[in-house]
Amino acid sequence: MRQQIIAQTGTGSSAFIPMNLDTNPFNVGFGAVVTGSATYQIQHTFDNPWTTASPTWFTHPSFSTAQTTSLDGNYAFPVAAIKILTTSGTNTGTVTLTVIQAGIA
Repeated sequence: MRQQIIAQTGTGSSAFIPMNLDTNPFNVGFGAVVTGSATYQIQHTFDNPWTTASPTWFTHPSFSTAQTTSLDGNYAFPVAAIKILTTSGTNTGTVTLTVIQAGIA
């Protein structure tokens, strides 16, 4: 999968990045970069975000507490999609998430 980038400014949920569940190994690396002031979590779902009206989102274990600094992490197990949840911040506080999945580019 090519590098995917999403961002969230202010409080709320970003768009999601769907993962390729057919890639073996699944391996996904990501980095979250904070500019300004923002508190955030990285979340994933096992539901199909295209067909499920309200997917259930889980917080990545390394982000179980709200974060305020730039961090990276990975997924070694399959998830259907990844997003940012910003729980507080200013209108100028932005979290940018870059995701790279192993496999075909």
